[in-house]
Amino acid sequence: MKVKSIGVLTSGGDAPGMNAAIRAIVRTALHHKIAVYGIKHGYNGLVHDDVIECDRSSVANMLQRGGTILGTARSAEFETEAGMKLARQTMNTHHIDALIAIGGDGTMRGAHEFSKKYDIPIIGLPGTIDNDLFGTDFTIGFDTAVNSALEAVDRIRDSASSLERLFFIEVMGRCAGFIGLKVALAGGADDVLIPETPTDIQALANKITENRKRGKTFSIVIVSEGDEAGDAYTIAEKIKKLVREDYRVAVLGYIQRGGAPTANDRCLAATLGYEAVCGLLRGKQGCMVGQIDKRIVFTPFRDTFTKKKTIDPQVYTIIKTLSE
Repeated sequence: MKVKSIGVLTSGGDAPGMNAAIRAIVRTALHHKIAVYGIKHGYNGLVHDDVIECDRSSVANMLQRGGTILGTARSAEFETEAGMKLARQTMNTHHIDALIAIGGDGTMRGAHEFSKKYDIPIIGLPGTIDNDLFGTDFTIGFDTAVNSALEAVDRIRDSASSLERLFFIEVMGRCAGFIGLKVALAGGADDVLIPETPTDIQALANKITENRKRGKTFSIVIVSEGDEAGDAYTIAEKIKKLVREDYRVAVLGYIQRGGAPTANDRCLAATLGYEAVCGLLRGKQGCMVGQIDKRIVFTPFRDTFTKKKTIDPQVYTIIKTLSE
């Protein structure tokens, strides 16, 4: 089928660089004389016919903006047969031939089910700060989230040093420790606790105690929100009982999602947005476009959310070694 019009949506949690991806998709499509429709609020907009036609001016002056101009939401209705039928009707109403969906694993699951049910050409773009999608080295928004968290860690380090305190800094990563690892390595943390590795509270307490004996006056521990031992406050209380030392907790939360995307995220988003449109024109569908070892790859939707993307154990080892 020749693609004459494309719909683009952003779904799930927002990520810096989504706007850069939308811009690339719109302008690449228009370059190829393909009509583009922006679908507002993710799959929910597809169900409820919240659609706008895009031109070059629609995506002007947005490369540097965080968030997503299309808005994003999770849609329980889209997961039902009736909801998908309405979504298909919306596509028919606007004569949309294919879709590009930007988001995380939930977005890829939705795209997989929708494309399978109605044989619709769909390509996904990895847009999530967690960097947990199989099929790409980096996801759109990850680099910005790491840099935002690192800036906060650097500021907190000043207070930790001045107050001579133990700080626990919680970063996002409910199911994956990619942000925690990068921030811990770049921020010179004393330790990092992530979902992928077991957490030994006693060993961490011993390490903090040994650091004090060597004359270190403060410590910084990075905690991924999904760590098996609990959140940063829970872990801090457990450590306090063992080291008998006061502590402070900083939960960085949504500041990691906001703000202008970094150059790396803008370039990645632009590249993947361009390749997604070109992929559809070449007949690609039912897959996510990503970048592995600087090569563009197309990974089947099912693999993106059923296969586990693993952390680099070498990074974890380096953090442990440098903090001794």
